[in-house]
Amino acid sequence: MRQKADAVIIGGGIVGVAVAFYLAKARYGQIVLVDKEPFLGSWATAKAAGGIRAQFSTRVNIEMSMLSERLFTQFASDTGSPALFDQVGYLFLVTRESDLPTFQKSYELQRSLGLQVEKLSNDDISRYAPHVRRDDVLMATICKDDGLGDPHEFLSGYDKANRQMGVDVELETAVTGLSVANGKITTVHTNRGDISTPLVINCAGPFASEIGKIVGANVPVSPLKRQIVTTAPQDFVKPFFPMVVDVASGLYCHKESGGMLLGWADKSVKPSYDVSIDPAYTDGILERALDRIPALADAEIASQWAGLYETTPDHHAIIGWEPSVGGMFHVTGFSGHGFMHAPGAGLVTAEMICSKTPTIDISPLAPSRFAAGVSVEEINVI
Repeated sequence: MRQKADAVIIGGGIVGVAVAFYLAKARYGQIVLVDKEPFLGSWATAKAAGGIRAQFSTRVNIEMSMLSERLFTQFASDTGSPALFDQVGYLFLVTRESDLPTFQKSYELQRSLGLQVEKLSNDDISRYAPHVRRDDVLMATICKDDGLGDPHEFLSGYDKANRQMGVDVELETAVTGLSVANGKITTVHTNRGDISTPLVINCAGPFASEIGKIVGANVPVSPLKRQIVTTAPQDFVKPFFPMVVDVASGLYCHKESGGMLLGWADKSVKPSYDVSIDPAYTDGILERALDRIPALADAEIASQWAGLYETTPDHHAIIGWEPSVGGMFHVTGFSGHGFMHAPGAGLVTAEMICSKTPTIDISPLAPSRFAAGVSVEEINVI
């Protein structure tokens, strides 16, 4: 393992490898990426549902998604590795009167920023998602530029390109400490030795707050368990079936290996690193799925798993320099949007570190926003 680097990235999930890719592409210098697990992407990335969307409620999230979607479409030419971005779209279903003003406002903002989002009539819904119950739908929107991707494919593509560009990837390498001198990072201590560096990039996902605590930095990221269920193949699930989001119930679902992937964010879950399967959580997912898609009544469960959202108080990522310690940069807290925002986050992070103006304005994501009390909540979270 190298004893000196220009930058050390902590965390080998999709965000960490994307940051490494764009820094290496910018010829930043010697980059070392460390991860405590035997494999890259072992935590949040490995458990991600694979959705990619730009239908958010704030400008920064919409623009981050639009940038990322563009980078997803050119991924093969950028990295040399093929990875499918299946642009089947995201279909949002609004059934409560109380949600209409918010989603109308979001729709108008999305359109003003150039997002090709459309409103659908009740009858139009069946063209995209047959067998989805729609008798109570008051508003529906779809963006055909949204879609699905395999997180492992994209992670592997970034990793291959990174190694070809000289990025050192050190697995089973846990960070045990960080040294600071004169207010600046000087050394990363690991279970396999020390790395002298002036720059640490915190991409530790659900563990980002633990990394911050080492140097007394407050990184308000909480790990929250989310569960997913997949079904055996179903005849009604066609190749064009989009990601469907039932706003009122919180159900999200998309095609998966001929069947369906079903998920739901249980708001009652308390922060922890627990990723065990909770049968009651599974029941909550199935109850919501059967209500919206009655055709699933005879479906068999194929698999189920739990993973972690890295959640911030305002459900926006944290991207920027740590104000209390020189040489620490955070790229974390995506609140369930890490995979879909990884390319854009990687690019703007590299631009900021290289002292360039970011492609999009990410000042609303600055780490200092919480202390300053200027954060704006993302409400379109699933």
